[in-house]
Amino acid sequence: MKTIKASEFKAKCLSLMDDVALSGEEIVVTKNGKPVSKLVPVKTRPKEVYGLHRGMWQLKDDLVEPVSESWDAEKP
Repeated sequence: MKTIKASEFKAKCLSLMDDVALSGEEIVVTKNGKPVSKLVPVKTRPKEVYGLHRGMWQLKDDLVEPVSESWDAEKP
């Protein structure tokens, strides 16, 4: 987390907002060496939940195919 003096923040405010939006890194603004505020990126939520994790995982086996192993319940 970066820290910046209030006077420097005032001079570079717009470019710092762009940096935070791109990098996601938070910036703490200090006044007289004490933290007074924090600039953080806005996290947007997806409009739909359906398909949110698409492409993040894949199936390795066929879920409906019978398994070749016998179960304990099948044993006498």
